[in-house]
Formats: sequence, C-alpha cells, structure tokens
Amino acid sequence: MADVERPNALTVTGAHNGTIMSSCLVEIDEWSAVVRLTGVLDAAGAEAVRGALLARLVDRPGPVVADVTGLRVVDPAGRGVFADIRREVADWPAADLLLCDPAVDGPARPDTALAGVPAWPTLDGALAAVAATPLAAVLTADLAPAVGAARQARELVTAGCERWGMPTLIDPACIAITEMVNNVVAHAQTPMTVRLAPQESTLHLAVRDHSPRRPTFAGISPPNRVGGRGLLLIDTVTRRWGSSAVPDGKVVWCVLHPDDEAA
Repeated sequence: MADVERPNALTVTGAHNGTIMSSCLVEIDEWSAVVRLTGVLDAAGAEAVRGALLARLVDRPGPVVADVTGLRVVDPAGRGVFADIRREVADWPAADLLLCDPAVDGPARPDTALAGVPAWPTLDGALAAVAATPLAAVLTADLAPAVGAARQARELVTAGCERWGMPTLIDPACIAITEMVNNVVAHAQTPMTVRLAPQESTLHLAVRDHSPRRPTFAGISPPNRVGGRGLLLIDTVTRRWGSSAVPDGKVVWCVLHPDDEAA
C-alpha cells in the first residue's frame, strides 16, 4: 500500500498486466482515484474486473472511481459486479466504490443498470465526491511479520483513537488488532499493512497480508485445546468482523462501536 513512483497510467486487462481477458480493458491511473473501464464486460470478464478494482481499493485509501463511460455491460454478472464490490469493502477502513456514468444524467442505458453504486454523470463530479472524503482521518502502517509488529499496531490504534476522540475504543481495538496481526505473524508469515479510520461514530480496522488462507471461526475452543482463541477475542470485542479475498492475499477487517463499550 505504500506509495511508489510509477508511470502516469498502468494499463491492465482483467487481473493480469498486459493480458486481454474478454474484451474489457481496465486502466489504472496511479496518480488519482480513477480506474477506467472500456469495451464490453461479460461474465468472463466480471471476475477479472472485480480483482482489479479490489486490488486498487486495497492499495489506495479512500474511494475509487470506476469510469464506465466507455463500457458496455452485456451480462447479469457484469451488471452486478460493481455493487458486489461496494458491499465487499463497506466495512474496510476508508474504502468505497463510486461510478462515473453519463447514463445517470439521462435515460438509463439498458445494458448497464448499475444499481447500488453512487454514480455521477461526469468525472469531475465523481472526483469532487472523492475530494470531500476526509482522508486525513486514515492511518496506515506497513509491518514485517516479526516480533514487535503487534506492539507497533497497538501504538497506531491508540494514536488514532486519541486523535479521533474515541478513547473508549482503545482497549477493545488494541485487543482486536493484536490478534489480527499475530495471526499474520503466526500463519501468513508475509508483510502486512495495517489500516484504520473512523466512520461516523464507528472505528474500522483492517490488516492486509499476502496469504490466500482466510480465517475460519468455529466458536469457543475446547478447554483442553492450546491456542485458537484469537478469533473468539476478535468476535467478542467487535461489532462485526470478516475477511475479503483480494489478488495476492486477503484483508481481515473489523468494526467497533462505542455503544458496545458503554453497554
């Protein structure tokens, strides 16, 4: 997720750079929130588009704008992919999917019908919505899978809660982030990115690693079993949590609410 110098635009097709998948071209502007989709989107290309957009959302904090001005959607799977992505990232910290679609300014195009995703008829309008998002309220750290990673993550969470006026969430958020990071250290054993952001009165945490293995929660562990209680702790101190498969790994996320602590 760290910013590095790249060309002004990286052209990818589907989920693989320089490879044509179906006839939908995905162009990622590395210097802005815009991802342009052109051509024809059918069922074969929907999963590739999903992967490309999720990869951009996990790399860049804040909303991403999918410009579908030059896109024709010819399959139900293609029509639903944008709303599916938006639901997938709804609880990630500082993540959302918006559309630039000229069809919203006139009669709806029968080939798109991209319901469930906020859309603007111009790119300027969509980018103005992105600019209105308070990205200053996002903290991110890239950590190695080593001893001390959980402590660094707790320090980041504590700083964020203090900055955003959420003191009652410091303890439960530190418990959750400790378990999320320790799971990466113990199981994924890959570099990770910790990200957190407030959303109204809730706190959203996420840890992205590079292992495809997603956590499974089977409830309370038997008393004679050693370990295996990390997910139970996360489940106990958060309002909800889950995981999302993304290209080259996964995102484990959770949401905390101050009302839960008051109760």
